Amino acid sequence: MKMKKRAVAAVALSAVMACGVLAGCDGLVTSDVRKDYEQVVAEVNITESADFKEGGAYAGKDYEKVVTTSGITKRDLVSLFASQGGSLVNGGYSYADAFDTICDTLINRQVYIQYAKVYFLENGAEDEEGKKTTYTVAGYGDAVAAAGEAYKDAASEKKQLEEEIAGLAYFLDDEEENKAIYGLKSSVNDALDSLEESIIAATDDHDHDETVRTLPTGVNTEDEDYYPEVYEIYTGTGSRHVADCGEYELVEGSTATTRRKAYTQFLNNLRSYALLYSGEDTSNIENLVYYSMEVKSAYESALLQKLNDCFEKEAEDILTKTQAESTTWVSDMFDEEVGRQQNKYQGDTATFESALDGISDTSFVLTAPEENYGFVINILLPFSTAQSQELTDAPIDSGDKKGNKFAQRAAILENVTATDQRGTWFTGEEDYSFEVGTGTDAYTGTLDNKADRTYLFFKDCLPDADGNTGTEYDALKNYYGKYTYNGKVTPPTEGEGNAKYKLTPKKIKIGEFLNEVTGYLGSADLTVTPATVNNSDYFTKPAAAYYDASGKVNYEAFVYAQGAVTGDAAFDPNKMFVRGSWENKAFSVINELSFAYNTDTGGLNSYLGYAVTPAKTDFVSEFEYAAQKVCALGAGNYIVVPSQYGWHFIYCTFSFTKANETPFTYNDAEKGDEGTFSYLFFESLKSQNISQYTSDKQTQIINSYVNECSEKYENRYADLASIG
Repeated sequence: MKMKKRAVAAVALSAVMACGVLAGCDGLVTSDVRKDYEQVVAEVNITESADFKEGGAYAGKDYEKVVTTSGITKRDLVSLFASQGGSLVNGGYSYADAFDTICDTLINRQVYIQYAKVYFLENGAEDEEGKKTTYTVAGYGDAVAAAGEAYKDAASEKKQLEEEIAGLAYFLDDEEENKAIYGLKSSVNDALDSLEESIIAATDDHDHDETVRTLPTGVNTEDEDYYPEVYEIYTGTGSRHVADCGEYELVEGSTATTRRKAYTQFLNNLRSYALLYSGEDTSNIENLVYYSMEVKSAYESALLQKLNDCFEKEAEDILTKTQAESTTWVSDMFDEEVGRQQNKYQGDTATFESALDGISDTSFVLTAPEENYGFVINILLPFSTAQSQELTDAPIDSGDKKGNKFAQRAAILENVTATDQRGTWFTGEEDYSFEVGTGTDAYTGTLDNKADRTYLFFKDCLPDADGNTGTEYDALKNYYGKYTYNGKVTPPTEGEGNAKYKLTPKKIKIGEFLNEVTGYLGSADLTVTPATVNNSDYFTKPAAAYYDASGKVNYEAFVYAQGAVTGDAAFDPNKMFVRGSWENKAFSVINELSFAYNTDTGGLNSYLGYAVTPAKTDFVSEFEYAAQKVCALGAGNYIVVPSQYGWHFIYCTFSFTKANETPFTYNDAEKGDEGTFSYLFFESLKSQNISQYTSDKQTQIINSYVNECSEKYENRYADLASIG
């Protein structure tokens, strides 16, 4: 087969799974078009390459018995377009170009799948313990023949699919198969959940307008290697009850009726894509031809992942060899990057500040053009609506020629109260709370309601001293996890139907809030040293106190409190993300308190907080002054000031100080210590190299075969361009 030269498609070689799309059909298909959709729009067979002919690398090995022609159907094209085509069209592609690009993606995917089979026939595979598995043409044939025999009485579509599935499964071990099937079943349940939630919402007369509090990044993130022993698709039909579905959890408000309605809608969506065949038994979704299609796709994706894992291992071996030959390779790369950034940022603060905004575990800012750049967490305790209106209506301070209301605002600030904002973690669509037992080290505060404070959050994600959760979920990072809900909690009484928790949050003033902050930090074995700040007359001092002798606003007069958090050694930015270090404990405590009290939700889940510059900013003046001051003082310092929005507790997480504008160091001995800067830098460098290596291999493989071994029939899907 010959065709015009074609580069690797822009869309990734992702799994071609329809279940996500089928949660909400977009109306692309409006009639029974089965025959049209069964048209083959492209074909791929890499054994037509010279590599498999006489004199080629794979000549005489009978690989053509394993790698046969793959036909890409119009249905495949439409299914992938329904999930990914919108982003292409929104990006400027015409519909014709979008379908053409997606067809190229599907071709490239099949090239890569076929090559994966050849690769494992040639090289076998090693597991993590180094055990080698070999694969043969004969073994592949036996697996396919056994599947054909098992399905000899099935419809031709089903029999063919099961043979293809068996051929893919031959190259997968039990764990790889189990993970693939779990991913598929989870995706189908997610699609059904989405449909069911819409059905419940349409008939539910309860008020669900309450916005769920932002969750910390990583909550209930499954370990990538996890799959449950029992997990089934729940449709509400047939003999399978939800109790038979293992670790699947019902959506809130689910009944057998709402689940059946969701499944009926799911099946209707299948029909609209011509994916439901006449006479199929829909009581068991796993008997449908559609489900077999999805299993095939899931196994293909697992095979591609397995091949990528092999390439990653090759890349790691190359890196290991490079390090053995040059023990200073990584440290040299670090020094080069520091020098590059020094040259880049010197005299170009705009570029530097843009880099600060993009800082992450893989994007490092190693030096600053001047001191006192930094990051702060801002916990905003706001004026109530009534207090904001009171401030608006208040007269100008007596004797203030500039029209300010600093003294008037101070009087109102005295009565500002904060409350724990985590109520919807009890009452949202999912309950993340758990009641702590007696004798735990949960923090119950400094107030008079210690007995009421019996609930924490994210039980399955909180790590032990070794950083393990004992569950299928990854451990939360930078979240200390011991600060109990500050209020009274009455759980639902059994038998009350849709009854919710009854929550009465404790109202606390600024002084009480600071006691909570310092008390919680102390419970984490940290030392808090408040600076001497005269706030005894803070709420009553005259307007003149806010100006200096020259008549300029004295922003220091707004400072209500100030202090510093310290540990057992000087602050070390290289340990900022090391679990158990005092630097990380302090950050994690403040981060958790931010989730508890902060109403400035834009600051939640930021990497280090808001970036602060020593020059003029867009922040309100009082906040700007305090943020710049605390960054000049350095990491671990905090300041409390007001603004037109309420109280700001401002904590410096990190700063480039005058004494150290290049605060990070690379230590090769620490590259294996999770969380250290050296670990993060090395892992980022390794990831970049591995990613580039695997990408280059993928591109090389596809470009080696795609032009010679595939053919595309554009005329068979040309009509799809008219849908735009």
